[in-house]
This record gives sequence, structure tokens and C-alpha cells, in this order.
Amino acid sequence: MNRILGIDLGTVRIGLAMSDELGWMAHPWQTLARSPQSITEITRLALEKKVTTIVVGLPRNMNGTYGPASEQCSNFAQELQKKTEAKVILWDERLTTAAAARSLHEAGRSSKQQRSIIDQVAAQQILQDWMDSQKSNT
Repeated sequence: MNRILGIDLGTVRIGLAMSDELGWMAHPWQTLARSPQSITEITRLALEKKVTTIVVGLPRNMNGTYGPASEQCSNFAQELQKKTEAKVILWDERLTTAAAARSLHEAGRSSKQQRSIIDQVAAQQILQDWMDSQKSNT
């Protein structure tokens, strides 16, 4: 089966999450340092894991408008689409980092422990939200 990759794009780090082979559950996967090589690295990982769809979190303001971070994510997704055969989708990521921090806090993780995985957990939330929306549309 094919996998789905979720991306939480930050200015410093990129959180990645991966679906199971059935596309039912999203799992935190890894965090990359954001660099000019990020798209190449993500493309390589996607090919290696046989990813067919990449879901990139799109930050929106609470009133639904788009800001500068949205434009950066859109540009990143467009560049990524040029380099991969996987379908690249933008998905509303409002409050995913806050939800990830809350989940980690409830799990007893300290702020220092959260820092190393919060981007992965945010990517997991983005990916799981998208996968759940696809199930409800079928």
C-alpha cells in the first residue's frame, strides 16, 4: 500500500508525520532542520517510503484570511510539487501546534521534551485531520 506524508512547515524546523500503510492512522515521524535542501530531502524520503500524497499544513488566521506564513507554505508546496510525483495538497492547520502542545503537556512531557517533537505531533494532527476528512467524504 501507499503512504501519506504530513508536513508542518516552520521557519526553523519541519515536522513530518507518516500514515500507516492503510491510510487510517497518522504517526509522528521525524523533524528536519529547515534549509535550502529541505525540498530535496523530503522528496527523497517520500520516494523511499513510496508516498503518493503529501499534505502540507497551511496556516490561516482565525478569521480565515491568509497571511505571510500562508504564502511561504504555498510557495513551498508548489516547489515540492515540481520535484515529486506525489500529489501535494495544502490543508488548513489552524490550532494544530496548540493542540499538539496540549497533548504533549497532558502526556506529561516537559517544555524541553516537547520542543524536540512538537513539530512532528503538529504534522501528525494535520495529516490525521486530512485523512479523517477523506473518510467522511467517501
